[in-house]
Amino acid sequence: MSRTPLSPQPTAPIGLGAAFFRATLYILLIAALLQGIYYEALYLPARRSFAEQGFTELCQSIVLAASALLLCTPPARRELPTVSLLLLALIVASLIREQDYYLDKHIFDGAWQLLVTLTLLPCLSFVLWRRQRFVNEFEAYSNSFSFGLFASGFLVTYVFSRLYGRSEMWMAILEDHYQRTFKEAAEEITELLGYSLILIAIIELVLLARRWQQARSTP
Repeated sequence: MSRTPLSPQPTAPIGLGAAFFRATLYILLIAALLQGIYYEALYLPARRSFAEQGFTELCQSIVLAASALLLCTPPARRELPTVSLLLLALIVASLIREQDYYLDKHIFDGAWQLLVTLTLLPCLSFVLWRRQRFVNEFEAYSNSFSFGLFASGFLVTYVFSRLYGRSEMWMAILEDHYQRTFKEAAEEITELLGYSLILIAIIELVLLARRWQQARSTP
């Protein structure tokens, strides 16, 4: 039996202490990532910095994997099943894309495109099949802090970083001093920032779903 269409749930406001604690953790996360990037640039040769086996690329995969695992938790699956599925498909597709070097080298050229297609198509088909449910969930989710963060992370990762990391731009900025490392650093660091915003958004989504569950169970 299908569930009652989802509507925005009444939830207790987030206390100042809890908001401050979460903000502090998010600040520490971003600071730790940037410190790691600094050490990568400081200690790795230029030809290896921001490459496939570098700290920045590794952190991108870890952040994406953590986001995917959080979307599989019971609160997200129960309260926002179709929204969570769509976000999960996007994040898993991004995680696969980050492994393109290894997939092309050890499996076959173009393997990541095939895997991304096999990930996205079934999920998109299911969301379209349950489109009314998705619309109801999206209306409830779109007014949340989590959605704003996710939209920001999406724009930073999939729009800004791609345009900011163009070789032509960095050639114009650096002129005769252009080196590919500058371009790669700009693109990969910005991409990691976007993925980090998405991770924070998914954490907030899970917490929001838990508050909805608690509000529903409270008389």
